[in-house]
Amino acid sequence: MSDLREILLFYRDAGVDAALADKAFDRFAEVRSEKPAERAKTSEGPKLGVRRDDAPQPATPITKPAKMAVPDETQVALARELAAKSRSLEDLRDHLDNFDGCNLKFTAKNLVFSDGNPEGPLMVIGEAPGRDEDVEGLPFVGRSGQLLDRMLAAIGLDREQVYVANVIPWRPPGNRTPTPQETEICRPFIERQIELANPDIIVTLGGPASKVLLKSTLGIMRQRGNWANYISPSGQQIPAMPTLHPAYLLRNPAHKRLAWRDFLEIRAKLDQTGSPS
Repeated sequence: MSDLREILLFYRDAGVDAALADKAFDRFAEVRSEKPAERAKTSEGPKLGVRRDDAPQPATPITKPAKMAVPDETQVALARELAAKSRSLEDLRDHLDNFDGCNLKFTAKNLVFSDGNPEGPLMVIGEAPGRDEDVEGLPFVGRSGQLLDRMLAAIGLDREQVYVANVIPWRPPGNRTPTPQETEICRPFIERQIELANPDIIVTLGGPASKVLLKSTLGIMRQRGNWANYISPSGQQIPAMPTLHPAYLLRNPAHKRLAWRDFLEIRAKLDQTGSPS
């Protein structure tokens, strides 16, 4: 009985919530009934064109998957070169618009470069655009963006005083997590964007953006609420506050109180630097 309970608990934690057949089937019974020699023969799984019940089937041709354009070191080096020679945010945007070294560009509708005031004292950076952002070509315009605007308004700020961007400027298909290769190839562009905007304070939204920009391995719950230093490739240091992403707060509204504490810290730091309310 205890074994059955453990199995049921495992199924619950794995997300199993429905049976696939009206009658339970013990798939372990087949394995237990086989002799060791028989198991050895079948351990590699069914052969191509043969079902497990050994009924002959037409062989299925093997089709090679289409190759994805994965960024290599050459493209990473090109991204660094283009970012370094950008003398303004307009230059940087043009270079990104013409850069074909990241496969995300070819599945996205628009480049999502920035929004708000690049001369503002605060720069807010997320991980990557979502569907609404991809359609409009602006960061944080969906439900997450609306919540971000309310959070900023709560400390006396709006997008006329804040510069908003993402580590990844193109939406990953299906809102999937960007791969390490995709993040690495986009890193030089966001680092140069920060350098050119030169904000007084950076706010990193969520774990992925915080880990990339602050070079931390800590989870966001351990990072948030603690001031850190963003250090650019040229050695420039900017105070940074990692906090919870608005999308996370929409799913976990009880944690809005934690983000509120972080934003109060941000407001206090802005007041210390003499930034406008």
